[in-house]
Amino acid sequence: MLSYREALDGQILEEGISEAGAIASWTAAAPRSRVPGLAMLPFYIYYSMFGFQRVGDQIWAAADQRPRGFLLGATSGRTTLGGEGLQHQDGSSHLLAALIPNCRAYDPGFAGEVAVIIDHGMREMLVEQKDVFYYVTLMNENYAQPSLPAGVDAEVIRGCYKFNSYHPMRDNGSGDETLKKVTLLGSGAILTEVVKAAQRLADEGIACDVYSVTSWSELARDGQACEQRALDGDAKPGQPFVTRQLQASAGPVIAATDYVRAVPESIRAFVPAGRRYLTLGTDGFGRSDTRAALREHFGVDAASIVRAALHALAKHG
Repeated sequence: MLSYREALDGQILEEGISEAGAIASWTAAAPRSRVPGLAMLPFYIYYSMFGFQRVGDQIWAAADQRPRGFLLGATSGRTTLGGEGLQHQDGSSHLLAALIPNCRAYDPGFAGEVAVIIDHGMREMLVEQKDVFYYVTLMNENYAQPSLPAGVDAEVIRGCYKFNSYHPMRDNGSGDETLKKVTLLGSGAILTEVVKAAQRLADEGIACDVYSVTSWSELARDGQACEQRALDGDAKPGQPFVTRQLQASAGPVIAATDYVRAVPESIRAFVPAGRRYLTLGTDGFGRSDTRAALREHFGVDAASIVRAALHALAKHG
């Protein structure tokens, strides 16, 4: 079904079930972007579970060679490959990717976000000649792909942007301060569940702001850099980007991902003071079932997000 093809303007390698061989090919090609007159930028796409979990040491070794390129973790998340069970369900790759200093990891939920990230990555590596490489997780689930809000490209790259606000019918966006309000964060495969939850909460009279988190690790690194500047005595260390973003919202903050809770927990220190922060994730082993059943089991479906929001509101009030 697939054959080896070669052309002057590009090359495709289909290496079969050989993660070690495939990452070796990527490692051989990735440092070549620094060779004068040879613009080579490899894209390696694979089941996300078989990257950092299966050949993580090879990726770490590659990172030490200052590679430039894209690692694309396909059918990503712990609830996506329903029939495959434990071995194909990835709940940890974004946690492991965050450990590599020159790896920029993104978990986009919409095609528009992917386009912004790939465009920026190519410019950063080929035009600006920065020694970084990108890990981008991808899905194969069918759902509506809305246009991105105007002017959010830079926020997509920095790690999060406000996707939409959902107001109860009686509010009509009037800004009634007596309304209960929550802020929902989501990424990747679970972002659509977050949107469904926001719509249900609005139907129950609760106003919601939904933020798409494109990169938990970029948000965490930015916050840590601000803290380090303060520790170093900088009089103006700056404010973490995610703190500024969330200050435009109100109420408790609920975060949901298709990854272990340690991933959204990485930004806890930078959630605005006084805001309750609850994280939902997919800790544990993978299981064989439908996507809907798996998301219910791990507590990252829309109904579970609604319950978490109501619980946080009760505590917050």
